[in-house]
Amino acid sequence: MLVLLEHIFLGIVQGLTEFLPISSTGHLVLFRMLFDMQEAGLLFDTMLHFGTLIAVVIVFWSEVRHVLLNPTGKLARLLFVGTIPTAAIGLLFEDFFEEISRTGLTIGWEFLATGAILWAVESMRRGTRTFEQITYADALIIGTLQGAAILPAISRSGLTIAGSLMRGIARADAARFSFLLSLPAILGASGLQTVKLIKTPLETIDLIPMIVGTGFAAIAGYVAIRWMLKIISNGSMKGFAVYVWILGAVILAMQFMGH
Repeated sequence: MLVLLEHIFLGIVQGLTEFLPISSTGHLVLFRMLFDMQEAGLLFDTMLHFGTLIAVVIVFWSEVRHVLLNPTGKLARLLFVGTIPTAAIGLLFEDFFEEISRTGLTIGWEFLATGAILWAVESMRRGTRTFEQITYADALIIGTLQGAAILPAISRSGLTIAGSLMRGIARADAARFSFLLSLPAILGASGLQTVKLIKTPLETIDLIPMIVGTGFAAIAGYVAIRWMLKIISNGSMKGFAVYVWILGAVILAMQFMGH
């Protein structure tokens, strides 16, 4: 029962924090260390990504269907261009960032940086460029920021939405492009993890907790996307900035005290 509850909890954390601008990896690293949770392993990480992938596909099914039916259309090309720097950064620095994520030593500072980015972009003048006006230069810059979010407590959604807003893209369209750009990134990460799984001998696997956790990740991801779209359209991300500032400060204080 404890294992099942851990998988459900991690699934909810993954689903919510993948799309809210507060960093999914940072929260997973933090909770696993804070509550001394058993390491779920690479297979479960892959399935959690699959859960969040399902959430994006459901919410943006019309856009996903358009890309599948028009693989050489503008949207498909924009996602391809945006994915190039993300993939390059991930492949070149994979081992380095995995070590940072494993130790968790820098996540306090990274949460503070995420908060600063969110606060700064909310203080800027709002853009008016529509989704249809997104350019390949926009996609390249936003994709580079997505790659930089490989640091465990730098929020992927926060950085890509911030990048879109800095490029003058309207808020709702900025969030929409950010979430769509996450699709190839999540697919790529899942693919790399699958390759590692094939090369790694598997121990006994309890599939039920993993499947349940993946389902909760999909549900939480769906809720987070819908919520975030409303916040971006009608609200402000400064509340998230304050949250990650407090979280980062607490983590740094705990580290300073030797925890």
